[in-house]
Amino acid sequence: MPVTVTRTTVTTTTTSSGLGSPTIVGSPRALTSKLGLLRLLQLLSTCVAFSLVVHVGAWVGVMGNWTMFAWCFCFAMTLVILLVEMAGLQPRFPLSWRNFPITYACYATLLCLSASIIYPTTYVQFMSHGRSRDHAIAATFFSCVACLAYATEVAWTRARPGEVTGYMATVPGLLKVLETFVACIIFAFISDPPIYQRHPALEWCLAVYCICFILSAVAIILSLGDCTGQLPIPFPTFLTGLAVLAVALYASALVLWPLYQFDDRRGGRARRREDSSCPYRHAYFVCDWDRRLTVAILTAVNFLAYVADLVHSAWLVFIRV
Repeated sequence: MPVTVTRTTVTTTTTSSGLGSPTIVGSPRALTSKLGLLRLLQLLSTCVAFSLVVHVGAWVGVMGNWTMFAWCFCFAMTLVILLVEMAGLQPRFPLSWRNFPITYACYATLLCLSASIIYPTTYVQFMSHGRSRDHAIAATFFSCVACLAYATEVAWTRARPGEVTGYMATVPGLLKVLETFVACIIFAFISDPPIYQRHPALEWCLAVYCICFILSAVAIILSLGDCTGQLPIPFPTFLTGLAVLAVALYASALVLWPLYQFDDRRGGRARRREDSSCPYRHAYFVCDWDRRLTVAILTAVNFLAYVADLVHSAWLVFIRV
């Protein structure tokens, strides 16, 4: 797909040949521009979040590890982006700089959002009052700040109507990020085989999640690698076909997953209290019934995302005809 817009902050020089070809060089403006200041806020807020938690050891279990990973990963990747832009290394970066920063910012928004929800609900609320809890609450606050900062970057750098830019800056590209992220959360909640091995219909749902995740990930990788022109069919046509297939597959999972997980006649459990693993609310632990319900909700979220993706992708094909 044609791309002409790059929103990174660079300084241009003119070659001695007099042709005026732009050359990207390092510039402190990568830090002093509006986007650079926003990224400094992202860097600071994620650093403070995980530092507060590490200082008092306020993370335990899978959920705690997830929140720590989210903050540390976002801090590290934001630092890499700032260093690349300060040194003017965008042309040497192995991925398309037209697509990479906004793709990362979208993932970081979702990571910090999940950490801002999971950490207080599965850990902080069960802590006794004291210094550790105060640190944990402050870390949650800075996680929310980071989430807003990354979301602001996405809003600033996404494609506007009629603008020609990288695919990942468009609405379908951002939806691909959401689709893959939600699929990863689904995989985390169904990592226990007994949840889906009870019936072939549930195994089919797992196959749906895997197939759609792979297809969406391929679309993202092709865009980040600037390989969209190497497909045997036009990239917009490929995206539309992918969206049609994903909508059909997720529609089946949207029906089958809750039918076989919550219908008593099909071996499911309609009420939470019927699950022996969920007698009480407990910190750091998500019982099987809660996992099944979460997967059902996330299946509906991804179905709606793929429907919106299909509408936008079909429209892009239509306006090119």
